Amino acid sequence: MANKHYSVPSFLLTNYFFLFLLSSSSPSSAFPLSTSSRWIVDDAAGGQRVKLACVNLVSHLEPMVAEGLSKLPIETIAEKIGSMGFNCVRLTWPIYLVTDESLSSLTVRQSFQRLGLIDTAAGIQANNPDIVDLPLLQAFQQVVSTLGENNIMVILDNHITTPGWCCSNDDGNGFFNDRYFDPNLWLTGLTRMATLFNGSTAVVGMSLRNELRGPKQNTQDWYKYMQQGAEAVHAANPNVLVVVSGLNYDKDLSFLSSRMVKLSFGKKLVFEAHWYGFTDGQAWADGNANEVCGRVSGNMKRMSGFLLEAGYPLFFSEFGIDQGGGNLNDNRYINCFLGYVAEFDLDWAYWTIVGSYYLRQGVAGWSESYGLLDRDWVEPRNRSFIERISAVQMPFRGPGLVERRQHQVIFHPSTGKCVQRGRTFMDPLKLGPCPESDPWSYSRGTLSQVGTYFCLKADQLGKAVQLDLDCSNWQMISDSKMHVSSKLKDGTSVCMDVDSDGEIVANPCKCLSKDKSCEPESQWFKLVNSTRAPITGSKGESFLFLVRDLIWKFLELGLFHIGRMFVQVVSRIV
Repeated sequence: MANKHYSVPSFLLTNYFFLFLLSSSSPSSAFPLSTSSRWIVDDAAGGQRVKLACVNLVSHLEPMVAEGLSKLPIETIAEKIGSMGFNCVRLTWPIYLVTDESLSSLTVRQSFQRLGLIDTAAGIQANNPDIVDLPLLQAFQQVVSTLGENNIMVILDNHITTPGWCCSNDDGNGFFNDRYFDPNLWLTGLTRMATLFNGSTAVVGMSLRNELRGPKQNTQDWYKYMQQGAEAVHAANPNVLVVVSGLNYDKDLSFLSSRMVKLSFGKKLVFEAHWYGFTDGQAWADGNANEVCGRVSGNMKRMSGFLLEAGYPLFFSEFGIDQGGGNLNDNRYINCFLGYVAEFDLDWAYWTIVGSYYLRQGVAGWSESYGLLDRDWVEPRNRSFIERISAVQMPFRGPGLVERRQHQVIFHPSTGKCVQRGRTFMDPLKLGPCPESDPWSYSRGTLSQVGTYFCLKADQLGKAVQLDLDCSNWQMISDSKMHVSSKLKDGTSVCMDVDSDGEIVANPCKCLSKDKSCEPESQWFKLVNSTRAPITGSKGESFLFLVRDLIWKFLELGLFHIGRMFVQVVSRIV
């Protein structure tokens, strides 16, 4: 009997799987999208939330062709995107693609030939023969269509006016009335692109302009032209979300706190922001990670995060890291970023899927260190990172996702996993997949398992944190607010930590001082509000939940010690 496992009945597992599928709608059931307060929703599905978990696919460089087509068929690229858990592509494009007929009328083959990329054209001939002799604009349409056929939503992002790498303050593309940024041409381009995809079930949104920047930027012109751009897109294609960017490389939307945009339409407005490790220079590598995370997170809330509380969706349309793992600045930043994204359950787009570029800044075959795929577009550069971000691909909460009462999951950003109880009540807590996470409740310093009288207890330094009937008092400490700390009976302060086996242990708190060399990520946890029901496996629930009522009776009668002994007996026989 000690080795017997009591499984959840198959009909319950089927139900959990069904709920899992419901939590991330496919574009076939999510067109058109609209907004409901801070959420993006599918009105056709009763207003259920649709979380954008996107990846950037580049199509704004000199060839004006989606990257990767010389390496793989577009169908294969779309399948790879979906297989990695992404439901959306932010597809970049330059204004000249729809306004300069001498360029847009070129075939794909001719576009590469004029750039001297003969071998690249041959690669597209081999992998995408149906595209290679299409005019550039038709090839762009074919890419969008194929993504949609593979249940990948598309957000069209006007990245730049003149095709080429973006961005710098002096490239002439930064702000309205720069050398290459004629507002009237821009409005024409937006209108033509919106019209072209009016009726496309793949295109769910259009981003007005990437990373406004440069010495000419000012809020007066921002309001004037961005409102005109939003109205132009909506007039030409009322189905799409209108995604609006801010100033200073899309870091600053703070001016909206005192004056919101005025548009003739509603339920379609989304704001976007960008956040990289280098957004703050080398602060992560040069400073204490706790202090930098606290400062930068607070700044992001002031610059853009306040929009969530104001009732607008916020889409982090670019973030990314060096996938080689050797960039200290990126490695520290990403733990803080993922904690922030999980806490606020944000929509986002990773930069980028691209493994290598046809031509970037004059270099053919430039390998993209931030790319999720290797330079040949065959394998992931860092498979563990893809597994890690999978935790934030699914929504934690939002309209239509109320599968259970609000609770918390305990998210560990550096692994992308969540805290789970063991197979029995007395087993150590471990990290596991977040979709299977146990529901927790945090109130007045107590971290308890929802639906039970059990709570988290730290007894000894270096030993496992366990479920118990006697609760430790836990507080979120440090500037990062991601250390979960308690005190032992002798007064020693400890923090939740993760050992080499993925078990949750109580260790001395790390990196609370100004030490710049300290790495706190194993002790960083984020309590994330959720209404999502876990997908459960063979943890003995069907038996243990039956005896739970008996334990409650012992406690209600004041028979605390008998209840605890009963738990210990049950744990030995399950």
